[in-house]
Amino acid sequence: MTTPALLPISGRRIPTLNPGFSSFSHHRATLRLSEKFILLLILSAFITLCFGAFFFLPDSSKHKRFDLGLEDVLIPHIDSIKEGKHPGGHIIHGQGGHDEHRHREDEEHLRNKIRADHERALEEAKEKLKKSREELRAEIQTEKNKVAQDLKKKDSKLLPPVPMPKLVGINDGDPGDPDVKEKRDKIREMMKHAWDNYRQYGWGHNELKPLAKKGHSTNIFGNSQMGATIVDALDSLYIMGLRDEFKDGQEWIEKNLDFSVNAEVSVFEVNIRFIGGLLASYYLSGQEIFKIKAAQLAEKLLPAFNTPTGIPWAMVNLKSGVGRNWGWASAGSSILSEFGTLHMEFVHMSYLTGNPAYYNKVMHIRKQLQKMDRPNGLYPNYLNPRTGRWGQHHTSVGGLGDSFYEYLLKAWLMSDKADTEARKMYDDAIEAIEKHLIRKSNGGLTFIGEWKNGHLEKKMGHLTCFAGGMFALGADGSKGDKAGHYLQLGAEIAHTCHESYDRTVLKLGPEAFKFDSGLEAVAVRQNEKYYILRPEVIETYWYMWRFTHDPKYRQWGWEAAQAIEKHCRVSGGFSGVKDVYSSSPTFDDVQQSFFLAETLKYLYLLFSSDDFLPLDSWVFNTEAHPLPVLHLANTTLSGNRVTR
Repeated sequence: MTTPALLPISGRRIPTLNPGFSSFSHHRATLRLSEKFILLLILSAFITLCFGAFFFLPDSSKHKRFDLGLEDVLIPHIDSIKEGKHPGGHIIHGQGGHDEHRHREDEEHLRNKIRADHERALEEAKEKLKKSREELRAEIQTEKNKVAQDLKKKDSKLLPPVPMPKLVGINDGDPGDPDVKEKRDKIREMMKHAWDNYRQYGWGHNELKPLAKKGHSTNIFGNSQMGATIVDALDSLYIMGLRDEFKDGQEWIEKNLDFSVNAEVSVFEVNIRFIGGLLASYYLSGQEIFKIKAAQLAEKLLPAFNTPTGIPWAMVNLKSGVGRNWGWASAGSSILSEFGTLHMEFVHMSYLTGNPAYYNKVMHIRKQLQKMDRPNGLYPNYLNPRTGRWGQHHTSVGGLGDSFYEYLLKAWLMSDKADTEARKMYDDAIEAIEKHLIRKSNGGLTFIGEWKNGHLEKKMGHLTCFAGGMFALGADGSKGDKAGHYLQLGAEIAHTCHESYDRTVLKLGPEAFKFDSGLEAVAVRQNEKYYILRPEVIETYWYMWRFTHDPKYRQWGWEAAQAIEKHCRVSGGFSGVKDVYSSSPTFDDVQQSFFLAETLKYLYLLFSSDDFLPLDSWVFNTEAHPLPVLHLANTTLSGNRVTR
């Protein structure tokens, strides 16, 4: 039975139904290929025979052609004799006969060569016919592999050597406390369960259906098998010390990850999951293949920026480069959280490749936004890439808006706090959000609502819960003396989001929850009661733990881990659930790639020491892929040559 679709409209995630996959017989297909191969050999031998016969048969036209050659030599000399001139008699007497003899020898040599080629082709055909089907299959596969390797060599452009940024905190992260270490070991075991089942049942597919025990994909990956879970989970495996599993993933990427497919993908999703994942794996492991693959994919995304304004399309075809926007987005608009969540990865691409195009693209987006009027100082979620005008005036710190604000702050942090322009944009945006979107409920819970056409909707999404961690991360360096204020605001958001978990039967948070009609931090609509293994609440717990060391954040994180283990774990992996208020919920049968990339990684880090990937040296992208802080003096971002 097909699982109903879950379609939360979100800049960060848009889960869809599993498309049907047609089955076929690999064995029969191989047999047909072998038989066709033999027939082609026989046909080629026959054609060679006919071609040879064409030369063996007498053809007067050939003789005429050679005779004409003699006439061209003799006639001028005959004419010169008639005119009484001395042409040199040796040319007239005997020379023509010698040339004719030489031409006959050439023709005979040509015939002998064709005959020899013909006989060799027949011998090769006979040898092929003597071979078994298995031998023929092996030869065909060898030729296919050779062609594939040649194509890979062609695509693997050498990248300029650049200095590796200062990398600190790549260690075991042992927390010391045996109780904390035991919890961390449990998270590692959950990761291994998720990975091993994907490895067994969904290998190469984008995601896993853990109950059906088969691969799963969505339209954000163009329904192509790009191994999203492999790329997304790889740095988590490395961080958790699962090195054998990491090597399996690396080997798949080397041999199978191909971006020349005819697939229409989400620019945003492949950027944060694929480019982000590949970059993090490169920086953590030092393996060049990840950098090369990231560069190949980044180049494929550039055509998405070919719009009248330079604001990229939401989707692009990796093969043709044709882009377009989601049909449901306000009048063909691009989405703030999508085109605003490219900066971190693209700056790193310019750093690693020496190509300033990536940096220039994201900086152009920033310049476009700075020129525009903002209603109440807020950024609407929709912007038309053709006209450069805002679409529907809907502002959210959750889906459609969220990671735009996150990347303004992280652009500043990743630049070693040199990108003050990004910091100012962040501060101004947060000031407007505080003024217009953040409220306290009657029960004293701080929440972030959504602004829709001049009206505040008192609803907060699970996605919005990341903001608690963002406020804490941005507290240091905020305007005035407001660091304590923003750290406290982060703590209040963390508390509200914990309440959304605590007020459910499963102790897992719903997709969205309201603060009106006497209900607080509770989902009202049935289509908002699901939990799809999202990480945002746990992400905030981790940031709050790092900045405060309040033990309640580790306790809350452990509660969430236990609830996931109890209600989402199945024999084939982990699945989302459709109703967190039901004691016997049904599963959605999808193990999201971000569960391995984010949810389990943040839990693991929550129970690790602070010197493991310290926040003053690493900045996590919106898919939890850690990228090192860059010192701009060593980059090509200002047009300077890369320091070699």
